[in-house]
Amino acid sequence: MANAHLATLNARHAALDASVVAETRRPVPDQVVLARLKREKLKVKEEINQLH
Repeated sequence: MANAHLATLNARHAALDASVVAETRRPVPDQVVLARLKREKLKVKEEINQLH
């Protein structure tokens, strides 16, 4: 169970990272969206670290 949850969190973290990269590459990145994505990515990373 923990391995499946960890895999899901890692996938979510990677997806959020890709979203951050995509947003920063836009001609005019939306700073509000970037901040939200980065906060969510940090929450996921903290949850991953708690499982280790």
